[in-house]
Amino acid sequence: MPHKPNNRLAGQTAVITGGDSGLGRAISLAFAKEGANVVINYAHNEKAAHEVEQLITDGGGKALVVQADVSQEAAVESLFQQAVDAFGTVDVLVANSGLQQDSPFENMTLAQWQKVIDVNLTGQFLCTRAAIREFLRRGLRPDVSAALGKIICMSSVHEVIPWGGHANYASSKGGVELLMKSIAQEFGKRKIRINSIAPGAIKTPINTAAWDTPEAEKKLLTLIPYDRVGEPEDIGAVAAWLASDEADYIHGTTIFVDGGMTLYPGFGDNG
Repeated sequence: MPHKPNNRLAGQTAVITGGDSGLGRAISLAFAKEGANVVINYAHNEKAAHEVEQLITDGGGKALVVQADVSQEAAVESLFQQAVDAFGTVDVLVANSGLQQDSPFENMTLAQWQKVIDVNLTGQFLCTRAAIREFLRRGLRPDVSAALGKIICMSSVHEVIPWGGHANYASSKGGVELLMKSIAQEFGKRKIRINSIAPGAIKTPINTAAWDTPEAEKKLLTLIPYDRVGEPEDIGAVAAWLASDEADYIHGTTIFVDGGMTLYPGFGDNG
């Protein structure tokens, strides 16, 4: 049975980048259940974005679909302007957009390196900067939120776990960690609350090959002490709570949602 909404985000507007699929879809739906207006950003799949919008509006919520490539400055500025035009302001950013372009390191092209850094790291810079500018412009609304604004950066267990064959991806997520912590340090006194969520293995389109057969899933489970592969809803639930006032004293940290992957289970029997 689905959980009843707590309306912990009532009266607030959230921009969810990559909100059309995978983690972003689950986060968009979780925020809508908590009463937020949801701006569903997508890069390419307009149909999927409108399907998420329909689910939200069918449930009585409000949503807006906006196309934007988060690696492009003008597109990000337009995304936030459209959000403000529609809903008056932005209260929460979930910087979720990300991609992989995997390659053995010696064969990795500059284009493969640059594309992943552009979307996964530069995209987070552009989106978090736009969000902070809007929070500062708008000012505190204590009747709506204890914080001036909330930012959730989508990271990965690979901000701490090295990942051969994925150097561009792991580098981008390592960068996200210190981007998040640096701006959290800088803007804490301004009442802007900034954190990351680091998913482990979650059943999303980005990693289908790792879990879509019994053999693949069994191999993957050797990395997960809790012995199940995560679902997108696991991330959605944490993100919605982290954006709420219930989490108001959580600032500048990464919440790992990984079934214990960062416990390095290979060492569980003494290595």
